[in-house]
Amino acid sequence: MGCATIRCHYPQRNPSAASVQRTCEPELMDDCQQALAYGAADFASSDQAFVDRLADFFPGGLGDRLVDLGCGPGNISFRLAERFGSASVLAVDGAGAMLELGRQALAALPAERAGRIWFVQAVLPDPALPGGFSGLLSNSLLHHLHDPQVLWRSLGQLGCPGAAVYIKDLRRPASPEAALALQELHLGQLDGPGAALLRRDYLASLHAAFSVEEVRTQLREAGLVGLQVAELGDRYLEVWGRLAGWSDDQPVQP
Repeated sequence: MGCATIRCHYPQRNPSAASVQRTCEPELMDDCQQALAYGAADFASSDQAFVDRLADFFPGGLGDRLVDLGCGPGNISFRLAERFGSASVLAVDGAGAMLELGRQALAALPAERAGRIWFVQAVLPDPALPGGFSGLLSNSLLHHLHDPQVLWRSLGQLGCPGAAVYIKDLRRPASPEAALALQELHLGQLDGPGAALLRRDYLASLHAAFSVEEVRTQLREAGLVGLQVAELGDRYLEVWGRLAGWSDDQPVQP
């Protein structure tokens, strides 16, 4: 999340789906004060909810090679390595300030778990990133991207045939008033040195997010026919499924 000052010219093919015009925010969160505010914030509940949700869609697991795209300081990357004890986790982010916080936290982990997590600084698309991952995961990256196809094309580059995909992100509210109401509901009681920055960024991110219908269109354009998208709660959307090559005829259901 970041300060929204950039107009994004992403076309709204279904204006009724979300009446607020999308306003992009900076793609990277590389300001040191911003990174410190996010590193100090308590996202434990939402981070754990992300990891727990994976069991609903993929009860058989995600395989042994996971990539966390837009990992930030690594909160979810650490939880993935803990939940999936045989898996390695590649944690990717474009912001060096965020990755530095993750590497510091990595040093405090048990050696066995720390040895299965790698932090890599990269901005998508990056052809230098390895492929063949069995699980492709991302939390709150999509709304940062000025071109959303950057993410969807990267899934094909990074994933093996049949790779599990789970993407969670904010969805754009129907009006500026609705965005302000969500800001007050979820961050109104936030206190501390970074509270004002977090509230500012949260509102900017709501305006930078996509609607469910926009994401459906993105997936069709990317040819990702094995992925589904739906609303989640009062402010999120989630994308799930498997890349082409999955042998089961039935779609993955929550």
